[in-house]
Amino acid sequence: MTMPDAAPVPAPAPLPEPDHTPGPAAPAPRPIRILLADDHALVRRGIRLILDREPDLQIVAEAGDGAEAVQAARSADIDLAVLDISMPRLTGLQAARELAAIRPNVRILMLTMHDNEQYLFQALKAGACGYVPKSVADRDLVRACRAAMRNEPFLHPGGVTALIRTYLERGAPGGDDRDGVLTPREEEVLKLVAEGHSSKHIAELLFISIKTVHRHRANLLHKLGLRDRLELTRYAIRTGLIEP
Repeated sequence: MTMPDAAPVPAPAPLPEPDHTPGPAAPAPRPIRILLADDHALVRRGIRLILDREPDLQIVAEAGDGAEAVQAARSADIDLAVLDISMPRLTGLQAARELAAIRPNVRILMLTMHDNEQYLFQALKAGACGYVPKSVADRDLVRACRAAMRNEPFLHPGGVTALIRTYLERGAPGGDDRDGVLTPREEEVLKLVAEGHSSKHIAELLFISIKTVHRHRANLLHKLGLRDRLELTRYAIRTGLIEP
């Protein structure tokens, strides 16, 4: 008996060509928005040249002293403040304390020409998360900015050494673990007195009465064991509140 021929098997349908059309690009992350404060315009220009080379860093506000920095931070949308330590009206340390109070989410880096342990510890107590000497800013500042935004501390090698040494010294018998003797307000008054401002001008700058300024000056002299304005000025220079 003759068997019928088998029905032909249909060829498989060709696979679709892969679609190589690129999808929508992911939006670029917002750059880190920076407030830069230094009382020397030339220094600010140099720092801007360093940071503007980086696509993830953007200076959006500048200030020439600590008081301007605080005012700028109140109005500008910033993520990070880079503050020089030695500035008129308010130092970077004083401005850092103000910023930590009014803008607690803003990270703070201290920038200084002084490679000094005392400034380092004051900066950390003021709320800074990093401390960069100007002498190595071209090498370390960009890394410090990024570390700050990762909520990581950044210290140059000398700063790490200072922290370890101080920790060991304070752990030793008789180690000194005292905080500074002056309140933040007394420190503000001391700086302005040392800069040569009159009691009337200090009262206007700090929005207090002249009588309160006089009381702060008397407290300063008593606490520090000093006699007059000249000795207050020398103390302010020695502790870094003002430059000689």
